[in-house]
Amino acid sequence: MIIGIGIDTVDLDRIAQLIERNSRFASRVLTEAEILACNKLKGTRVIEFVAGRYAAKEAFSKAYGTGIGPECSFQDLEILNEKGGKPVITHPFGMNAFVSITHTSTIAMAQVILEER
Repeated sequence: MIIGIGIDTVDLDRIAQLIERNSRFASRVLTEAEILACNKLKGTRVIEFVAGRYAAKEAFSKAYGTGIGPECSFQDLEILNEKGGKPVITHPFGMNAFVSITHTSTIAMAQVILEER
């Protein structure tokens, strides 16, 4: 049974500005494994990656019902791609989570569906 749905969108320029102004922004949003994956990217793909993960983690926290904070932090959530490119979210909250991430030249958007195990 579905127990939560969340969606979030973020402006790529906003994320680029946050990264430029605060060198620690990406490390606050991304886990170590996500940073390693991001470091393999170049150019605008870096901004798309960070923005997509940011949106996905916000969408998860909305579906979970808490928002990002002490009960559900950016570091509690990790989104890595399978070999074929499908993003997979791992977390410690005891439910199945399904994520979809997309972006255009100006925005990144993510949707998360949470399901009972």
